[in-house]
Amino acid sequence: MTATAAHTQTRDRRAPAVLLEALRARFGAAVSSGESICDQHGRDESPYPTMAPDAVVFAESTQDVVDAVNLCAAHKVPIIAYGAGSSIEGHVLALHGGISIDVSKMNKVVSVDVDDLTCTVQAGVTRMQLNSEIRNTGLFFPIDPGADASLGGMTATRASGTNAVRYGTMRENVVCVTVVTADGKVVTTAGRAKKSSAGYDLTRLFVGSEGTLGVIVEVTVKLYPQPEAVSGAVCTFPDVEAAVNTVIQSIQMGVPLARAELLDGLTVHAVNLYSKTQLAETPMLFLEFHGSPAGVKEQAETVQEVASNNGGENFEWAVNPEDRTRLWNARHHAFFACLQLKPGSRAFTTDACVPISKLAQCITETAKDVQRANLPAPIFGHVGDGNFHCVIVADPNIPQEMEEAERLNQSVMQRALRLGGTCTGEHGVGLHKMDLLFDEHGADAMDLMRRLKAAFDPHNIMNPGKLVAI
Repeated sequence: MTATAAHTQTRDRRAPAVLLEALRARFGAAVSSGESICDQHGRDESPYPTMAPDAVVFAESTQDVVDAVNLCAAHKVPIIAYGAGSSIEGHVLALHGGISIDVSKMNKVVSVDVDDLTCTVQAGVTRMQLNSEIRNTGLFFPIDPGADASLGGMTATRASGTNAVRYGTMRENVVCVTVVTADGKVVTTAGRAKKSSAGYDLTRLFVGSEGTLGVIVEVTVKLYPQPEAVSGAVCTFPDVEAAVNTVIQSIQMGVPLARAELLDGLTVHAVNLYSKTQLAETPMLFLEFHGSPAGVKEQAETVQEVASNNGGENFEWAVNPEDRTRLWNARHHAFFACLQLKPGSRAFTTDACVPISKLAQCITETAKDVQRANLPAPIFGHVGDGNFHCVIVADPNIPQEMEEAERLNQSVMQRALRLGGTCTGEHGVGLHKMDLLFDEHGADAMDLMRRLKAAFDPHNIMNPGKLVAI
């Protein structure tokens, strides 16, 4: 479904009064049908209008989730899992009404297994909370999507972020999950062993399932030793292609970049306005290196030489933690900075990811599209793993702008598919990319996905209308 089509969408299911009464009897004050609470749980950072659930259950335990699911299942009422609400593709919107199960109060770190480099957390634990709680162990959790997202939501959308070029995505870093299925069963998908050949890989099935197969209540993730030395740098370039080629060539030379972020000139301009920085408003790379002091120095020198050969200039270092934090905070705020280029706007955030050999072509062609557009459309992204975002900013009160934004969004995604890539590198499908998912995988693969959904959720109550159309 396109974002413009959603403005005429009507909900065809409502939670019956008997269900709401049963929820209140079970949960008391932990269930709310107040308009402000429901509206809060019926919107995210996508361009869609608010689609509120009929009520919100604030779960504090796995048993709470089980009981809420069983009550909803008895009445065949939709269930939408909700964490931090930071998704940008309409994942948490109550397209058909129903009950939002908010797991943000399920925020306990269950166990930290230092020797095994893993930890188990409840689904509502956020990435910043986790890293704060394990700091004294000498370990850290590297997946950093920018927003302080919940681990359950990051698992459900198969998130990644700025560190993915070195540490991978949630797909590589989730060891196992515990989920509540559509029939109220509690299933743990695997043990904590480093590898297993036992049966279907249920863990990978739920990682990226976007709440359509069950509600994730616990996640076991990998941890990593905190690097001995960390160094950050920024470097300016004459154009986007030169910056992208610097990253590609560095990776091909075997440099283990920890972070490699591209910002085009318009993004840097937006960041300067929003974060009060004074960066040169030209295409720019934000880089970070992890390792031993000698290793970090060698990596940085190699990349600096590659950058220089591509016209890179003004290589500036951020070695102390305060300078690095300031630098990466500015990058993490880029999305909200771009929104301020057109106050009151909504963003269509493309999520193209292509093989790195095609990345320069994809971004260059997208930049040409942007130049012809009538809307602000900054480009930035995690170019180290072939992923970039074009944030197309439009006024939701002007239909022509929303249509133009959707046209440009579709153009970027179709280009990524033509170049052997994907329509979503990290944000997920949600409502917005269901048609593109069909284009990417084809009819037979989509039929398998629909049959899988039907087997796990025969009454289509788990986040219906998302990911796979039933």
